[in-house]
Amino acid sequence: MKKLFLFFCIGFFACQSEKKDITNVEIGERTDPHSFSEPEKAVVKHLDLELAVDFSSHIISGRATWDIQNVSEADSIVFDTHQLKIDKVTLDGSADSAEYTLGQEHKILGRALTIKITPDTKKVSIWYKTAEDAAALQWLNASQTAGKKHPYLFTQSQAILARTWVPCQDSPGIRFSYKAKVTVPKELMALMSAVNPQKRSDDGIYTFEQNKPIPSYLMALAVGDIDFKEIDARTGIYAEPGVLKKAAWEFADVGKMVAAAEKIYGPYQWGRYDVLVLPPSFPFGGMENPMLTFATPTVLAGDRSLVNLIAHELAHSWSGNLVTNATWNDFWLNEGFTTYFERRIIEELYGREVAEMQEVIGFNLLKATVAELGAKNDDTKLKGSFENRDPDDGVTDIAYEKGFSFLRVIEKAAGRNVFDAFVSEYFKSHQFQSISTEDFVLYLQKNLIAKDVKISDKVMVSKWIYDPGIPSNAIIPVSMKFKEIDSVIKSWGGSVKPSRLSARMKSTNERLYLISALPDSLSTQDLSVLHREYGFTRSGNTEIQCAWYTLALKSNYEKAYPEIEKYLINVGRRKLVLPLYKEMVKTEKGKKWAREVYLKARPNYHSVTFNTIDELLGDK
Repeated sequence: MKKLFLFFCIGFFACQSEKKDITNVEIGERTDPHSFSEPEKAVVKHLDLELAVDFSSHIISGRATWDIQNVSEADSIVFDTHQLKIDKVTLDGSADSAEYTLGQEHKILGRALTIKITPDTKKVSIWYKTAEDAAALQWLNASQTAGKKHPYLFTQSQAILARTWVPCQDSPGIRFSYKAKVTVPKELMALMSAVNPQKRSDDGIYTFEQNKPIPSYLMALAVGDIDFKEIDARTGIYAEPGVLKKAAWEFADVGKMVAAAEKIYGPYQWGRYDVLVLPPSFPFGGMENPMLTFATPTVLAGDRSLVNLIAHELAHSWSGNLVTNATWNDFWLNEGFTTYFERRIIEELYGREVAEMQEVIGFNLLKATVAELGAKNDDTKLKGSFENRDPDDGVTDIAYEKGFSFLRVIEKAAGRNVFDAFVSEYFKSHQFQSISTEDFVLYLQKNLIAKDVKISDKVMVSKWIYDPGIPSNAIIPVSMKFKEIDSVIKSWGGSVKPSRLSARMKSTNERLYLISALPDSLSTQDLSVLHREYGFTRSGNTEIQCAWYTLALKSNYEKAYPEIEKYLINVGRRKLVLPLYKEMVKTEKGKKWAREVYLKARPNYHSVTFNTIDELLGDK
């Protein structure tokens, strides 16, 4: 990437034959270091997809027909694949096989599929099959679902896993529309990141259309025993029948969230906004697949206390889905803006006090992440550098919480009204486009800083984006609710006296903060008192359980160990299991126990989760 220097001193920046292995230097020199594609030569524009889902073999077989634009009259077009078996390639509907080559396997990127074309080629059709262990696909047997009657399949394409179930140009900088025809067992329903059915078909055949251009990581498919319940005219919930009523109650405010988001940053551009509640093995809190957020059942706390996750995924409909990071090195553009927007939605619906509590919790997570990585670690920069690494390494609190803090600094320097007008125009002027960090900095300079040069000194753009750690002008969030908790903890002395707080400390935010503010080595007696007073183990809130179990491990509170084991086996969300494994492996005894638990838990985890735990336990 070439560096740009702005006046305010921001520093920047068939026939198969085997190719030679791609070297690290060659990878790093690509427009997107995580894709073999060469969009400056030939690029995809639209996908017609036909898929057949086979639960007995755990294989998807299909045909991907791409409309392409031969930008430079090139003699080839390059696709990303990983774990795919390519059966046949044709051009422009011809029955004759086209010439193609598959490159040498790269551990992270997979294999480049290079197809010979002519300057006049308009369509490329690829017949293929997925691998039984394709990384994007999680096949669940009936016992792993809530209903225990039917199997289930879901995909997770972010960051570079779309290439494991669709041959594609797998870069967030490349966008395309798509249509799909999917055949599944007739007793199941299929859903995609597109216009979806609300009732099951009689024959197991479903058709989909996404007429907005999206990047490949937003391709999504789910197949299972799924029903639908409407929330309002443009929002609704999909879930297994036994979960649907609970999920619809939990997410009753989804329609209000969409309206609140529109009030802040303009019209929702995607038509419907629905939520699919997946089985427990889903590795993330949520995934912002257009028109159909995939959500973890761990947010079904029974008290609507974790709905900020839905606010976050909804916010991605603007920051991420509408305006997308050009590469995974620019990941903060997706997540920093989304975290900021999420908290604005929460503030609009539930008040400033709730948003402040979440800001404090977020800032504490940021400080903890910087402390863990090291304040000088390059991975604490907003502008990432994940060449020759899995971009999934970038999923830390840096992109989310440092990105949020940076935007709060700009908001304070410019004033909220000015900043809101800037962000609204940013979304509008870049809609359905992918941009880099450098693109954003230029836009910020031209449309905000140049209008008030004093903002530059207040914001310190270069330090926030290109320097590690937390800049000195970070806004330290404050919550009066949390200050009260701090004062009570300080007065405890040698033993815990929680009854002074429990009667009035009702919210999840307050309880999470209390657990995080407690010392790491409480006595067994203190932990027993806390357990009796608050019932953290019995909580239906998995965020609280994760925080409580982490504290229990740090304090060797063995009474909680049986519940910790059950939790790790039944929860597949990476964010909520990784802290526990990290704590367990700090001792030889704990590591031995972690391996025993993991042996039982791993079959219930998605590859995104088990790859991380494998590495932590030394099994990778």
